[in-house]
Amino acid sequence: MAHQLPLFVGEVKAAQLLDIKPSEFRKLVDAGHFPRGREFCGYVRWDVDELRQIVRGEAVEGGGIAW
Repeated sequence: MAHQLPLFVGEVKAAQLLDIKPSEFRKLVDAGHFPRGREFCGYVRWDVDELRQIVRGEAVEGGGIAW
């Protein structure tokens, strides 16, 4: 069975998926390059598919991803 990525990840895992430090990921979010995480039951998480679309250049602001 193939390895499956989670649907949503925390800040540390999001940074790992992008191969950057969590502090660098935080700076990119604060600068508006990535959307802020969404809160679920007290946890802040990022949508892995949204991150993938942004990095691949498939997402544009206003195209369904809330910045």
